[in-house]
Amino acid sequence: MSGVGVVLVVGAVVIVLALVGLALSRAHTLDRRVGSFRCAFGRTPSGPWSAGIAQYGARQLYWWRRTSLAPRPAARWDRLGLSVVERRAVEGTGLVVVTCRSGAQDVFLQMSPEAYAGLTSWIEATPSRVGSVI
Repeated sequence: MSGVGVVLVVGAVVIVLALVGLALSRAHTLDRRVGSFRCAFGRTPSGPWSAGIAQYGARQLYWWRRTSLAPRPAARWDRLGLSVVERRAVEGTGLVVVTCRSGAQDVFLQMSPEAYAGLTSWIEATPSRVGSVI
């Protein structure tokens, strides 16, 4: 192998390692944020599931893909329009699938029962809108 070939191989390895390091660092940072929990997002109630991390915000629920370098969340739902429609246990996993409604759209999330308790508490604690107070 020539000197140029070695440099190209070493350069490719360094780039791959840097990308893996960034992805791991991002996942670790998202996991440690206040109000974050592991949560998979599905297109249907039975999946397929994309692993991710959700985080409570003041006005929105944010969801990031677990394996991504995107600086912004992959999905977000407004707190005021979010409601839980259904919850069902997933056999043998200890997880629950939660069907939420955001506007006219159904959202399917898979999470631990503890995360579900936090989600329902966060939704129920939604502050009233000033315009709706009589």
